[in-house]
Order: sequence, then C-alpha cells, then structure tokens
Amino acid sequence: MFNGNSLLVTGGTGSFGRAFAAEILRCYDVRRLIVYSRDEMKQYEMQQEFPDPRMRFFIGDVRDETRLRLAMADVDYVVHAAALKQVPAAEYNPMECIKTNVMGAQNVIQAAMENKVKAVVALSTDKAANPVNLYGATKLCSDKLFVAGNNLAGAKKTRYAVVRYGNVMGSRGSVVPYFQKLLREGAEELPITDPRMTRFWITLSQGVAFVLKAFERMWGGEIFVPKIPSARITDLAKAIAPNLPQRVVGIRPGEKLHEVMCPLDDARTTLEFDDHYVIQPAVTFLKPPDYNRNLLGERGKPVPPDFEYNSGANERFLSVEEVRQMIQEHVPYEG
Repeated sequence: MFNGNSLLVTGGTGSFGRAFAAEILRCYDVRRLIVYSRDEMKQYEMQQEFPDPRMRFFIGDVRDETRLRLAMADVDYVVHAAALKQVPAAEYNPMECIKTNVMGAQNVIQAAMENKVKAVVALSTDKAANPVNLYGATKLCSDKLFVAGNNLAGAKKTRYAVVRYGNVMGSRGSVVPYFQKLLREGAEELPITDPRMTRFWITLSQGVAFVLKAFERMWGGEIFVPKIPSARITDLAKAIAPNLPQRVVGIRPGEKLHEVMCPLDDARTTLEFDDHYVIQPAVTFLKPPDYNRNLLGERGKPVPPDFEYNSGANERFLSVEEVRQMIQEHVPYEG
C-alpha cells in the first residue's frame, strides 16, 4: 500500500525512525520518505546512513503547527513517533512534556487533516494505560486525541489509529544499553530497581512491522496492542552479566512494578485477534465500523470481562537464555 506514496515520520531520527526508514526503503518503492525532527546533527548523521534519493529531511518541532502543515504537503501516510519519553525528565519538566506530547499530538492531527493525509498511526506506550507518571498521562491524552481525531476529520477522510507496545529492546535510553555501559566501565554489580519488576519487551524490527501492519488493518480509532512476551528485570540482568551480583536500589518516582497495556476498565471494549488486541474507541462515531473484522479480514472476539493485559501476569515470559539471544540479535554491543 505504500508503493508510489509519500510517507512522513515525526521524531524520525530516533531509534524507531531509523529502523522504520531502513524497512521502508528496503521493502517498498515509495515516492519519498520524510524525516521530520528538530535535531540537525542527528539528521546529518542519518543522511550519511541512508544516502537514498527518496529520503527527505525536514527540520521542525511538532510544537510548530505551521511547520508541520508545510512538511505534510502532498504526504499520504504519517507515523507520529516524536515524544519526550524520559520519565524523570517529564516529572521535573511537566509543561515541556505536555507541549510536545499533548499539544504536539494535536498539531499532527490538525496538519494531517488539513493536508488530506490518508492515515496516521501514532506510537504510544504501556505507560499510557492507568498512568502513574506524567509521561504516561501525556501519552494517554495523546491517544485520546488521535482516537477522537476520526470524528473531527469528517468528510476529509483522514484516519487515525494508535499503536501501543512495551519496552523496545535496545532503544536509546533503555536499560539494556545502560547495563552494557556499566559493564564496559567495570561495574562490580548491577542496580536493580525491584526484584519483582516485570516489563513487556519487543524488538525494533517487531515494532516497525506491527506499525506497518496497523496501516493495513485500521478502520480508524483503534488502539492496537501486540501480543508480546514479558521479562523479569532480574533475568535481564542475568542475561547481560550472569556473574555479577545485583543490588536493589528501589523504584524511581513514577515507575510501576508491572506494566499494563490493556487495562481492566477497557475490557468491555477490547477485542482479541490472533497476534494482537484492539481497544475500540470509547467515543461513538457517526458511522462506526465493525471493529470485529479489520480491513485485512482478520476477525476478533471480545475478551472476558475481567481481562487485563499485565506484564506480571503474562502467559509468555522470556527465559534468561531467550533474553540473552534477543539482546545478541537485536542490540549492538560496544565492548
């Protein structure tokens, strides 16, 4: 569906944007792929990494609606990946996080609508489900904005959906590169927030594939949640440094023991498909589609009324060896 079309990705110089660009350029004959971000040095570095004539680089901030409208001219599909994501930084700089994650989301919605973009998929996070920190709260607000955007678009036909997934193995700022950095520096122990802590894990390539599939599946208004495994933080540390002791340092402000991607309160609107869940819109659309069957013809079924998709109660947990293999295959290590 992307052949011959123009795509734009906000926050495109990040871990997801680079993996997304590599997949798009490898698999599709797109007319152009626009990277929209505010860091000119990262754009310069990415230009060296992807010397493809289909690539375009557009310096701008999602806070700037005028600039976004200009960047989205003649664009067919948009992936919204730009966000302020660091939990502690959001707690200390709440308004900056709100300006990017909430107001920036609304700017993307408006710019896409005015440029008659066909479809937008926004990236979310497990922290948006029952949020306990500001970052999660802003992403929940962003999710609600994108879902409601389908009502605002009206006759303009732009469709919006959300993809919500867990921690990305090896993404910038995540725990795996941090543990690897400690090892390089000769650490004699690894800091563990809480030995009971669990997280959902997904690789960058899996995340990109799920986003691309969401474009093919979406009616508009869905929150797509992949079925992915969980891992215990203690097993993650063992996989990286099996011989190092672990020191419990306590949970940081705004952290949870376990993450949730489909909250219990959303069970009544959640559908289960073979490899993913869909949280249907809570708002009523003028002409609601049949979310039980997506545009690929895949059929879903309602989940039980007591259903919650929780990393601590997940049916699938990664073993230490599986975590180690996942890291070796998907996380570059600078030893």
